[in-house]
Amino acid sequence: MNSRTTTFFKLAVMAGVLAFPVFGSDFYAEMIAKVMILAIFAMSLDLLVGFTGLVSFGHAAYFGIAAYAVALLTPKYDPANLWLALPASVLAAAVAAFVIGLFVLRTKGIYFIMVTLAFAQMAYYVFHDTPVGGGSDGIYLNFKPDAAIAGWAPFDLNEPLHLYYFVVAAMLFAYGLLKLVLRSPFGRVLVGIRSNEHRMLSLGYATFRYKLAAFTLAGALAGLAGFLYAVLFGFVTPEYLSWHKSGDVLLMVILGGMGNLAGAIAGAVALVGLQEIFTSVTKHWQLLMGLTIVAAVLFMPGGLTATPARIMARINGGKGNV
Repeated sequence: MNSRTTTFFKLAVMAGVLAFPVFGSDFYAEMIAKVMILAIFAMSLDLLVGFTGLVSFGHAAYFGIAAYAVALLTPKYDPANLWLALPASVLAAAVAAFVIGLFVLRTKGIYFIMVTLAFAQMAYYVFHDTPVGGGSDGIYLNFKPDAAIAGWAPFDLNEPLHLYYFVVAAMLFAYGLLKLVLRSPFGRVLVGIRSNEHRMLSLGYATFRYKLAAFTLAGALAGLAGFLYAVLFGFVTPEYLSWHKSGDVLLMVILGGMGNLAGAIAGAVALVGLQEIFTSVTKHWQLLMGLTIVAAVLFMPGGLTATPARIMARINGGKGNV
């Protein structure tokens, strides 16, 4: 699709998202909010996988750390302050990503994948097997964070409509931030590292520092998604840090198309939508999901966002042969 068509399509989708709470039910509004949060999560991983060439299988660690951070920062009988809990949760995820990145980025290929998984599993067992995270039952978030500033509350996250639009704003922020980063010289260096790291080194770029910065930013955005997920559903469990969660977000990136922020969003929509459809059909929905993903990888190379261009190319090619 040309840029004008793409822009019009994005604006139409955004208008639909903004108008949905007016016409849709609370159940589906919550589902769309969930999709948008997972879209932030997927975009954060796409920064590593699609743009920097770092395939992480432990990205859920930062999602879960931020989710637990807001739960632990919330008093038992009072709500936490949003303007303190949100940056603290994101900072916790960013610091964890920075520290882990110092170690894992010294490896490459399959070793990098396995070390990221190992660190994520370590984080998982910190919360699963200790009183800190409430064990396997997790922690309930009894109060949503309070957005009051000096006694004035611009919005109330206990109101579903306010929470919905807060999630919309967060997704737009994450998308806009990543767009700016990727269009900057920093982003171009990351793409260069993905293409040929040795060449970037020979040009004088300290690639380790660039990768560490990207790894930390990706962890911070995953933390933003984890914070929102905990606030939306009101509880946190160790499963938020599990390898299953890391696998799910990697599938979103693959389904939507790597190296494309819109693809990460499309992948989140597709995975959640397919899960809802398949769970309504059978209790063995994972089997259907697996078959669908295999078919998507085989017959839709480049993911969902590359499919329209492939179809148009085939149509135009067919016309040329007539």
